Amino acid sequence: MDVGERMAAEGLALVGVPFRLHGRSVETGVDCVGLVALAARRAGVRVPTLPTYKLRGMGQARAVQNLAACGLSPAPEMGEGAVLLVDSGPMQLHLMIVTRGGHVHAHAGLGKVVLMPGPSPWPVLGAWQFQE
Repeated sequence: MDVGERMAAEGLALVGVPFRLHGRSVETGVDCVGLVALAARRAGVRVPTLPTYKLRGMGQARAVQNLAACGLSPAPEMGEGAVLLVDSGPMQLHLMIVTRGGHVHAHAGLGKVVLMPGPSPWPVLGAWQFQE
C-alpha cells in the first residue's frame, strides 16, 4: 500500500471522530488540519509540529506555505490520499482527504469527521500529497 492509499484508509478510519477547533486527537476531536495530520501520522508519515494557523481569513498563499512546512508537495492529480485545499465559504479555507468513496473532512456543523461522497461541493484550490 502506498502513502496515498494509507492516508485514505486512515482518513476513513477517523470518520465519526468529534470536531474540535485546533484538535489533534481521536479522544478530544480534530479540525480539518488536525484530521490531515493525524491521518498522516497513523499512515506512517513524519509530520512536523504544525504551524500556527487560522483557516478563516488566512490567504491561500499562507495556507500553501503551511502545507509545504508540514511536508506536503503539490499533487499532479487528485488521487486517493491527496489533501485538497478548498474554498468552503467567504474567507474560509478547508482541507479534505480524497478517498475512493469521496472526501473525508472535519465538519464543524455536524460536529464530527464525515465522508462526503461525490465531487467537492466547494472550489478546489489545489491538491497536495505526502511523499514516501
